[in-house]
Amino acid sequence: MPGHAPLLEVDGHLARITLRRPRLANRLEPSDLLALQTQLQEVNAREELRVLLLRGEGRHFCSGFNIDAVPGLDAGALFAELSDAWENARPVTVAQIQGGVYGGATDLALACDFRLGQPACEMFVPAAKLGLHFYRGGMERYVSRLGLPWAKKVLLAGATLDAQEMLRSGFLDQLLPDAAALETATHELVAQLLAMAPLALLGMKKHLNAIARGQLDPAALQADIARANASSDLAEGVAAWQARRKPRFEGR
Repeated sequence: MPGHAPLLEVDGHLARITLRRPRLANRLEPSDLLALQTQLQEVNAREELRVLLLRGEGRHFCSGFNIDAVPGLDAGALFAELSDAWENARPVTVAQIQGGVYGGATDLALACDFRLGQPACEMFVPAAKLGLHFYRGGMERYVSRLGLPWAKKVLLAGATLDAQEMLRSGFLDQLLPDAAALETATHELVAQLLAMAPLALLGMKKHLNAIARGQLDPAALQADIARANASSDLAEGVAAWQARRKPRFEGR
């Protein structure tokens, strides 16, 4: 139903995408995966957008793909395509995780640059219990983000991680004491990111991910460094630092 489709909202340099099936723990239907791809493409095309926030309505962040829709569909391929695209998003991405995150949704969260949670968080991946083989990109993200022992604990043993374990494993970057604190911390992180110089911020995000994958393009990196060095934003940043004032970056 259209009323339950993910919602994209734009506020200045910030884009928010909200998952909206709270009665089903924000379960994703095939149409939702396509909608998220379309919304991400729109966000990537709008150069003024610097940060993308992903969140869910209700008690949970996302319960992954609708299992009933799996027969006849390559759910892994659909999630792999979305999560890979999310990892390569042009803006810096933040996941605000207020509750449970399950199945392929754990990989979508891992594809984000930052993940914040609260004590109600938990995660598990039932793939092995269902006979589903997790896809390559997701396994690579688990190993590169969390390390092999945690990846095996979640994917092979089917362990449920609570909020403290999610923090210890590196799945969460911050664990806040309650929902209000999570909201505040998310707002502060977004504001901090939006205050950065866009050319440096987005360039480094892109190349850090490439380095992590062993796919750095030295020529592209040098081009982005040269562009930032020649930018008016660098001059503004230096002037603001010397004058002890907040810089006013324009992304050029």
